[in-house]
Amino acid sequence: MERRDFLKAGLALGAAAGGGIVTLANAKTAPDLRPGETLRLNSNENPLGLSPAARRAILDGLDEANRYPRDSRVQLIEALAALHGVEPENIVLGNGSTEVLQMSVQALATPRSRLVLADPTFEDVPWYALPFPYELVRVPLDGRFAHDLEAMRRAASSAAGPALVYICNPNNPTGTLTPSAEIDDWIEAAPETVSFLVDEAYFEYCEDPAYWSCVKWVDKPNVIVARSFSKIYGMAGIRLGYGVAHDETAGRLRQFIGKNNANHLVLVAALAALNDEGLIPRSRAANAEGMNILHRALDELGLEYLPSHTNFVMHRIRGELDTYRERMAAHGVRVGRPFPPMLDYNRLSIGLPEEMSRFVEVLREFRSAGWV
Repeated sequence: MERRDFLKAGLALGAAAGGGIVTLANAKTAPDLRPGETLRLNSNENPLGLSPAARRAILDGLDEANRYPRDSRVQLIEALAALHGVEPENIVLGNGSTEVLQMSVQALATPRSRLVLADPTFEDVPWYALPFPYELVRVPLDGRFAHDLEAMRRAASSAAGPALVYICNPNNPTGTLTPSAEIDDWIEAAPETVSFLVDEAYFEYCEDPAYWSCVKWVDKPNVIVARSFSKIYGMAGIRLGYGVAHDETAGRLRQFIGKNNANHLVLVAALAALNDEGLIPRSRAANAEGMNILHRALDELGLEYLPSHTNFVMHRIRGELDTYRERMAAHGVRVGRPFPPMLDYNRLSIGLPEEMSRFVEVLREFRSAGWV
């Protein structure tokens, strides 16, 4: 069997396993848990994996894998533009949404720029700023564990030069929501010297009526919205994200892009996933079931947790976080990394219901041992 046929046969088995009518009982594409298997509850991935439609698209796309991704790139950009009611010129693809964050930070850097962001929030943005002359201003979250927009606004307006404001909403690592109306008020009033980089990686998980997308503002040159296929679309391992921005701003971002940065197979998979009407409801339902299992256990053990609008939960622990993580690893569970200054909390991704049930068993063992 030729190598290409071998790959297609293997993918076909995966697609067949994921086909048919999908319920919560058989929605996952991963095999059943095996004794001793490590639970990966640390990176906010969709445990259902690729949708069956995306798997089939990858299988069919192998015949074009030797070609540069021109046609598939155009097709996906046009689909994303239609989805958001914008023009293709407003869409910028990224190798994950993190590349969109990177190119935004790079494109907007000037010798007197100030970068304003919440503390804690997704740590890639300040990391991307390190080689550039940004003045970094971290603003603690408010009492709701939401972005303290008033304090961020003061920090941006007092900058000596242009300011870039990063807003991750819902926020990672807390999972909390900053009401969209409050963000709208600031964007509407802000001068063009204040730019907004709005990270909506978890947009599809949030169903709160106080939340909506900032894509409505991309007719303004100072607003960039980043979206991801890594989360609800289950494509963290094959890397795809995109930005939505004013055409002039999008053109500026493209000066910092890796050309052909999205490969053909992820492009066709993403297009298929967008057309899979059941993908988001399936993922939300599985996430809600896993979340309920976790919430019941945390309530039972009296461990505080933050209200989450994502596929992870930030919950209190007792004792040292590093010790907690090491003990979890020894029990076959990977949990979230540290997010200073919230070192008395741990971020836990929501897995399949059976994975969450196993995690709960471990957590109860920890309580019996006096560790939580």
